[in-house]
Amino acid sequence: MERRTIGAAALEVGAVGLGCMPMSWAYTTSEQDGESSLRTVHAALDHGVTLLDTADMYGPFTNELLLGRVLARRRAEAFVSTKCGLLVGEQHLVANGRPGYVKRACDASLRRLQTDVIDLYQLHRADPEVPVEETWGAMAELVAAGKVRSLGLCAVGVRARRRAASVPPYEETIRQLERIQQVFPVSCVEAELSVWSREALGSLLPWCEARGIGFLAAMPLGSGFLTGTLTVGGGFEPDDVRARHPRFTAEMMAANQPIVAGLRRVAARHGGATPAQVALAWLLAQGRHVVPVPGAKKERWAVENAAAAGLRLTAGDLAEIAALPAAQGSWD
Repeated sequence: MERRTIGAAALEVGAVGLGCMPMSWAYTTSEQDGESSLRTVHAALDHGVTLLDTADMYGPFTNELLLGRVLARRRAEAFVSTKCGLLVGEQHLVANGRPGYVKRACDASLRRLQTDVIDLYQLHRADPEVPVEETWGAMAELVAAGKVRSLGLCAVGVRARRRAASVPPYEETIRQLERIQQVFPVSCVEAELSVWSREALGSLLPWCEARGIGFLAAMPLGSGFLTGTLTVGGGFEPDDVRARHPRFTAEMMAANQPIVAGLRRVAARHGGATPAQVALAWLLAQGRHVVPVPGAKKERWAVENAAAAGLRLTAGDLAEIAALPAAQGSWD
């Protein structure tokens, strides 16, 4: 697989990563299976994927434990990204950016992952009660201690900002990035970006590119919608985040089918390509600093996603995708 170098620390990763969250958190509990997930991670590594993206809150904790079983055997082949800063409560999440907590969380992640160093340690959410510089300073101390190789930030705020059209998307994230850059270099930003969610193209992606900061594209397949494999009106299990997602009502899924149809048209011009592979290839074409991180819990999807790194879209393909209609469905 093509390798991409991201961030000031010159981190080298496979052009397509693997999002591990669906294996343990947020999506269709009945389909979560530990042994199947292990096979998925191994298959991804076998096909050139190196970046494995997780977080301590996924499960919570069980996702890191699962990855630890793979890393115990194949640590040298993997680039490990995990996150801290969010605690799972009863039906809610709580940010915790206190320096002491961040350091304890890192030690706990290292134990679960069965490794002595984390390649990319990301702040999942800034704590509104703790200056972000203090949290970031504690994370920088972990780099100095040799427990972490580089630092990243998960972008926040774009969905809430949709309510106020006058507020530019990711404005809050960019302000945070400018503050923490004064403390320690940011190597990566992780934010939602896909064919049906393009807000990051406006300011956040260019901001990263201008500073040599890597961009991890989260939810690059639109939580499965852009794969074209979901049945309109099929419904979701109550604990699946899509059951409460305003773009996954039967009405909105039907309304957004022209987006999938457009991806299918492009895929048809590339032999056996799939809509998912076209969606990932579109992201890869947005800049050499972009690494999509599609989530997968089944081996066949991880293999299909990895193969997208070899798909080269033409200028005509990209223009056709750019002309696809915007996704419908309010987030409010």
